Amino acid sequence: MTKPHIKNRYTDLIHQTFFFPRHGFEVVNNQLHFQGLDLMNLVEQYGSPLKFTYLPKIGSQINKARQLFANSMKKYDYKGAYTYCYCTKSSHFSFVLNEVLKNGVDIETSSAFDLDIVKALEKEGKFNKKQHIVCNGFKNEAYVVKMNELVAAGFENLTCVLDNPEEFDLIEKIATQPMQIGIRIATEEEPNFLVYTSRLGMSYKKVIDLYESRIKNHPQFKLKMVHFFVNSGIRDTTYYWSELTRLVNLYCDLKEVCADLDILDIGGGMPIYTSLGVEYDYEYMIDQIVFSIKNICDNRGVLEPAIFTEFGSFTVGESGGVLYSIIGKKEQNDKENWYMIDSSFITTLPDTWGIGQKFILLAVNQWDHEFQRINLGGLTCDSQDFYNSDTNTNQVFMPKINNNEQLVMGFFHTGAYQESLGGYGGIQHCLIPAPKHIVIDLNEQGEQEISIFADAQTSEGMLKILGY
Repeated sequence: MTKPHIKNRYTDLIHQTFFFPRHGFEVVNNQLHFQGLDLMNLVEQYGSPLKFTYLPKIGSQINKARQLFANSMKKYDYKGAYTYCYCTKSSHFSFVLNEVLKNGVDIETSSAFDLDIVKALEKEGKFNKKQHIVCNGFKNEAYVVKMNELVAAGFENLTCVLDNPEEFDLIEKIATQPMQIGIRIATEEEPNFLVYTSRLGMSYKKVIDLYESRIKNHPQFKLKMVHFFVNSGIRDTTYYWSELTRLVNLYCDLKEVCADLDILDIGGGMPIYTSLGVEYDYEYMIDQIVFSIKNICDNRGVLEPAIFTEFGSFTVGESGGVLYSIIGKKEQNDKENWYMIDSSFITTLPDTWGIGQKFILLAVNQWDHEFQRINLGGLTCDSQDFYNSDTNTNQVFMPKINNNEQLVMGFFHTGAYQESLGGYGGIQHCLIPAPKHIVIDLNEQGEQEISIFADAQTSEGMLKILGY
C-alpha cells in the first residue's frame, strides 16, 4: 500500500494553517509579494534590514471605515454626522500625515508638539482652519498655551478634552479666546485588568459636577463633546457593548442639561490584522455601534450626536512592514534552533519586546523548502531580544536552509508606534542602527513609486548624538 504524500513544505504549512492568500499577500514563484510589491526585489535593491511604508493602504483603511459608517447611518436613519480623526501618536511622520490629510481627515493630538505639526501643515496648505482638532492627553501649560494660540489664529474647531477637573483651572487661567470643551469619561476596565477604572478621564459624578458648577454658565467655554476610549479596543464582546451602553447613557444625561453638547467621541481601537488566522467583521461592529447609539438616544428622547472616531493603528498599522535577512543559525539543544536576524527586535519592533505584541510573520523566499520550528534572535546581547511565538500557532516556523542559502523574512502590519517607541533617529540598545526606510506610493497610472525616507543610521551619526 502506497503511503500518502506528507506535505511538509513551508508553502503547505501556511496554506493549511492560515486564511491565505489574503490582505494583499500572495506567493509568486515561491516568493512572497505584499500589496503587489516584489519583496525580494526590494531587498536586492535596498538591502536589509529594511522598513517600508505602503501609502495607498492608509487611504483604503480610511475609506473603508467611512463607507461602513455611512452605510449604517443610512440604514438606521441616523441624523448625526460621522467624522474620522487620525490619532497622530500612532505615527507622526510627514509622509503619513500628508497621506492622511489627502483624504480630508481631521486630527486628534496628545501633546504640545503635536500642535506645532498642525501649524506647519496649515502653513503648507495641507490642513485648514475649519478642520477639527481634538486635543487629548494630559494638559500642561505649554499644551494649553499652544491651543490658545491656534484658536486666536482662527482655528475654528479646536476642542480641548478635559482629562481631570484641575485642567479646567489651567485653561481658565491661560485661554484668552472662547474655546470648545470636551470631557473624557473614565471607563471601567475589564475584570482581569490591573486596576478597576482607567486612569484616563474622570468619573461620571465629577463630570456632572464640573459642568454644573464651572462650565454651564461660563461666558467663554462651551461643552461640545463627550469622549471615552475603551482600553481593550473595539471588540465584539459583552464587556465592550456594556461599556458602550453605559457611556452613551452618560452622554444622554449630559445632553439633557447641556444644549451645546452634540459630539460623542468613541475613541479608537478598531482592530487590525496581526495574524492571518483571525477574521474581523468590521461591518457588523460598526453597524452595532451606530445602532446602539441610535437606539439609546431614541429611547431617551435625545437627538443622536455626531460620532467622532480616533483611529490610529487602524489608519496606519497595515501600511508598514520590516524585512530581515537571516545571517546565522544556532543549535542550542535537541529542540531549540535559532535563526539570527540582521537587526534587533528591541530597535525595530519594540512592541514585540515591551508588551509581547505579535505581528504577521512570513518568510519572503524559499517557500518550497521544508519547514522547521525555530526561534528568532536579535543582534543585541539582551536575553529578551528574541521572537518565538506567532499569534495563531504559539510557535514560529521558517523554511529550512543550508549554510549557503539566503533566507529573507518579514513582519507585516507594523506601521503604528514602532518608530516612536524605538526612539527613531536616536540611540538604540547595543547601538544597533535604525534600518533604511523606504516609502512606496502609486502614481496616477498605478505604477509603483519608491523613495528613500531615511538611510540606515551611521556610526558617525550615533557618535555625534553621544557627544564624541
